[in-house]
Amino acid sequence: MNPPKFSRLMGGMLALLLLSSCNNDDTQKAEIVTPVDVPTITEEQTPEPLEVASLLYTAPLTGLPVELVSTLRPIAVMVNNAPQARPQSGLTQADIVYEVLAEGGVTRFVAIYQSHNEVVTVGPVRSIRPYLIELGESYNGLLVHAGGSQAAYSIIQKQGKEDLDEIGNAGASFWRDKSRKAPHNLYTDVEKLRAGADKLKYKTEVTIPSYPFRTNDELISGENANKIDISFLLKGYKVSYQYDTASQMYKRSINDSPHIDLNNNEQLQAANVIVMGADHKVLDDVGRLSVDLESGGEAMLFQRGVMIKGNWIHKADDVIRFVKDGIEVPFVPGTTYINIVPNEPTFDSHVTVTNAE
Repeated sequence: MNPPKFSRLMGGMLALLLLSSCNNDDTQKAEIVTPVDVPTITEEQTPEPLEVASLLYTAPLTGLPVELVSTLRPIAVMVNNAPQARPQSGLTQADIVYEVLAEGGVTRFVAIYQSHNEVVTVGPVRSIRPYLIELGESYNGLLVHAGGSQAAYSIIQKQGKEDLDEIGNAGASFWRDKSRKAPHNLYTDVEKLRAGADKLKYKTEVTIPSYPFRTNDELISGENANKIDISFLLKGYKVSYQYDTASQMYKRSINDSPHIDLNNNEQLQAANVIVMGADHKVLDDVGRLSVDLESGGEAMLFQRGVMIKGNWIHKADDVIRFVKDGIEVPFVPGTTYINIVPNEPTFDSHVTVTNAE
């Protein structure tokens, strides 16, 4: 900058300052323009960014929130339900639980595990049958069992099914609990099973079927159903589900005593209970059965204290689904129990529903 020009500029600014300081409060004041009122944000008041829900996805089999989308292969475990096997371990942590007759009038569970990543002890593990293979494979599941019928082994071997068998290819994935008597003392856990599957180079990720699910505030139309009593074959074996209004779950009992999970001492419960009728046929003197899981038939769905009457269908390469008037009915998010009873003498003869709490 040119020094003379700079001097003149500084002089002018000094004069303006002196003039301003000479103004007295009693003299005429310059007009003050009030600025537009803009909120001031201090450092303490700086708004935090809106939190995005950390659980953006839902598990395909339960509809419950999960952190990540997972195509981890479901595991289908054959779980013993003889009186000596109760209380079982791990049923409260299953995504889906099927209950169906085995020989002798005793039922067996097929427990499907997909969304639980923590270590889950499961058992006692029992043998497999052809219709149990069908249930497990409908989820593209890894079949877990200890032995099996001749017909089941024939299917597994001839069709190259991927399975983990305690008395065959996967003994290291299981252990015996010495506090119980064999054969009701064989256990495994989901982590060991996945490790065993890796060792055998089985598929670890598959296409997983999914269900439609209701929203939390969705109204359900149907008949009131606070208690369900189910008989399979033996008069001395009764399964009950009592609706609990507080949790909106059906609590499971056997012969009027709470059915407990040994892992956590919690009563088994379900957001959805299905009772479906299927044709059963006795195959031999031992009482082994064939169960028709393809033809469809009558069914009842219980959720949030309401009963919906409809039908079950089972298309090729899909899971069993509950429909009403040909349209699939959504589940309530949570675990689903599917109880398969004989159609003989009638489907309705195996189910008693009461409305009183």
